Amino acid sequence: MNGTRTLRLLLVGAGNVGRRFLELMVQKEGLLRERFGLALLLVGVADRSGAAVDPAGLEPQRLMELKRAGRGVAGCAGAGRPGMAAVEMVRTTPADLLLEAAPANLRDGQPGLGCIEAALERGMDVVTADKAPLVLAFPRLLELARHSGAELRYSATVGGGLPAVNIGRRDLAAAEITRLEGILNLTSNYILTRMAEGGVSYAEALDQARQAGHAEADPRLDVEGWDAASKLVILAHSVLGYPAALAEVQVQGIAHVAPEMLLEAARAGRRIKPLAVAERIGERYALQVGPVALPAEHPLALLGAEQMGIVYASDINGVVAASIVEETPLPTAAAMLRDMLDIWGRPV
Repeated sequence: MNGTRTLRLLLVGAGNVGRRFLELMVQKEGLLRERFGLALLLVGVADRSGAAVDPAGLEPQRLMELKRAGRGVAGCAGAGRPGMAAVEMVRTTPADLLLEAAPANLRDGQPGLGCIEAALERGMDVVTADKAPLVLAFPRLLELARHSGAELRYSATVGGGLPAVNIGRRDLAAAEITRLEGILNLTSNYILTRMAEGGVSYAEALDQARQAGHAEADPRLDVEGWDAASKLVILAHSVLGYPAALAEVQVQGIAHVAPEMLLEAARAGRRIKPLAVAERIGERYALQVGPVALPAEHPLALLGAEQMGIVYASDINGVVAASIVEETPLPTAAAMLRDMLDIWGRPV
């Protein structure tokens, strides 16, 4: 069609979320052209094997076939760059937008943090699903974006496809948020819900979560509360305007919750859920994560095993609640697409 704009993309991370984004590139190609006049051109992708780079464009379908075969993107014939670091790809490959979906590394944020910094320094827009760089360096990354004139979007970092960030930043822009409550980690909610519904032990519920694809081989970040705490820090910075550090979040995991505790709560008309809370106290917010016995009618108490949700209490918008069923990482990839269109999408 006339007036079609070509958007050159770099993708860092070809795991569960990155692969789903490749699927969306194929699935939504016609809609993006027709509705937004956008043609997506993937010029580089990096994973643990190295990178694949082609200024003329890489075929998403070909890359997906490589990943399904258990191979890295560096095995892409004619474009593969074995051993090339993701940050080197970002620094040297001309592109308009970086999609950053590397595994979260809360120790130093790498490789995602270095890639985001490199992109912003070049004036390249960034969409990320990786929460670690924002937890560790939110103010610095925001300042980098402002200085270079680049855009930084990150709604996929909190609750996958749940528009938690967007509701807070856009729809409650004029409100004073007095309290925020969220079920922000699906793994923990899945485990507690299965324990409550089936009367199984924590270990059995964790095994079910692994079989369903909702728990990592090492689930500690999820079940010990640090994943939810990280997302709470991002919401504090982006929505509450409160410069929180991960160290100030009071964090408790769910491993100590026994079936008897869930049964006792149910008898009292309550349901134990893994809750992230930010409550305004004067000019600051108290932040905490841990299992809480909620009234059975509470919006978050009603959520099923494969759901996440957010509740905002404000001065002028009342109480706003939203939830999502996220059975696979597809909604997280769709949130990255949503953020991309927030920057580049102009309906035609």
